[in-house]
Formats: sequence, structure tokens, C-alpha cells
Amino acid sequence: MKKTIITLLATLFLFAAVQPLLAADAITCWFPPDWKTKAPQAQEITKALSEKSGVSIRPRIAKSYPEILAAFDSKDQSLVYVGSFVQAIIAARGIGTPLAQNVNGKEFYSGILILPQDADPGEILENSPEKIAFALGASSGESSAMAATGGRAALGVANHGAAVGAVKAGRASAAVVKNWWWEANKNDYPGLVSYEIPGISLAKNPDNVLTASKAVPEGIRKKIREAAIMSSSAFGSGANMRLFEEGQLIFSIELMKKGKIDPKTYSW
Repeated sequence: MKKTIITLLATLFLFAAVQPLLAADAITCWFPPDWKTKAPQAQEITKALSEKSGVSIRPRIAKSYPEILAAFDSKDQSLVYVGSFVQAIIAARGIGTPLAQNVNGKEFYSGILILPQDADPGEILENSPEKIAFALGASSGESSAMAATGGRAALGVANHGAAVGAVKAGRASAAVVKNWWWEANKNDYPGLVSYEIPGISLAKNPDNVLTASKAVPEGIRKKIREAAIMSSSAFGSGANMRLFEEGQLIFSIELMKKGKIDPKTYSW
């Protein structure tokens, strides 16, 4: 009897010791900070990826973008589902491998200039770039604004709404925002119009890309890529997950270079 109890206790101790190790082995799938309102979808995505790949994947909504980059630059196995600005940094630093993209009709986007209807876009871009507002850490905001002004745009704000709000309030002469954001919100801003900046406002910035850190073994990356493609519905209505090639980030990286943004050293 005593021997049986000792054996049982030893088994329980071993099980308790192994459990944290198993949890630690799970791959973290990061989502950007603005996903804090979409936690159920993040859980649905990781559940589908786990079930279809046979790999334990847990969701985590980042408090900041540097938190994601730090994870990718470590030995931790990580995934991230995010747009082109962070993806361009990951590609430039060589710390991740793109797997798949959500192709939903808005998978590529651009940065466009928003200004008062009686203003001259060329004059603003040339003579008062420091009064152009843009969302920090966005290809359609910071990268496009900087590229259009040779790195002289100066009014960095939290998001596209704040950028256009600055124009409406007279604190900025113009704003550079995501084309799809403007299409959805332009009716809220009477008196403001959009302008496509030559060579800059091209819908070539990829959105909603699933990428794995270099710490994830190739075999596991393949399983997760296949799982993502089989789990399109988990990524939203009308989603169609397809293979994504790193070369599709070239335009976003070139925007950074034109705007004097170094993706290898950039920090928020």
C-alpha cells in the first residue's frame, strides 16, 4: 500500500512538472494592439490553426509593436498576424518568414493625402510638410507621408482618425491616411477631399499577413501555412487565405527608404 502511494505521488509530481513545459512549448500568435476589441476572433484563429496543424498555438494581443518585434528577435517560437509596416521591419531584419495572407479584396492598400477642398496638395507637400499629420507605425501613414516629403512630415499621431481630426481642427494642413479607412469614413468629414500622391499612393502595401519567426522550424511553418489556408473562415467574413511571398513587401520597404526610415533601427 505504502509503495502504491509513493508511486502515485511520484506520478503526480512528474505530471505537474511536465505541464508547464508543455505550455511553454506552445507557439504564441501575436495580434496588434488594436485587436484588444477583437479578442474572440484572435481565439478563433488560433483555435483553427491549432486544430488543423496539430501544433499548440495560443493567442496574445500585444501591448505594443516593440513587444512583437522583441519576441521575433528572441529564441521564442512566434507567429504574428499584422500589416505591412511591421511586416516590412521583420523582413528587413530577417527575423521572420511570411506564410499566408488574407485575400479579401482589400489585401493591398495605399496612403492618400487628405486636405481641405480649397487647398493645393502640391503646395502643402512642397512648402509645409511639417504640418502633415500621419499615423505612426503605418505604411499608409508614416511611411507614405515621409516618402512623399523626403522625411520632412512631422505630425505623428496615434491613428488615422487622429490624423484627419488634426486637419479638421486646423492643427494640420493635411493628413496621410489609409485609402480604405478614408472610403469608410469620408462622409464624416465634409469639406475635406482626397488626393493620390504620384508614386506614393499605390495600393501595394500588403495587409493581414501571417508570419512565423525564424525560431519556428521549417516543418512546423509548413503545417501552420497549410492550416491557415484550410481555415480561411476563421480569419473573417469573405476571407481567403493564400500563400504570401516576402517579395510582396518590397514596395513597403522602398517607401521607408524614400522617407528616410530605417526598418532595421526603427522604434516607436
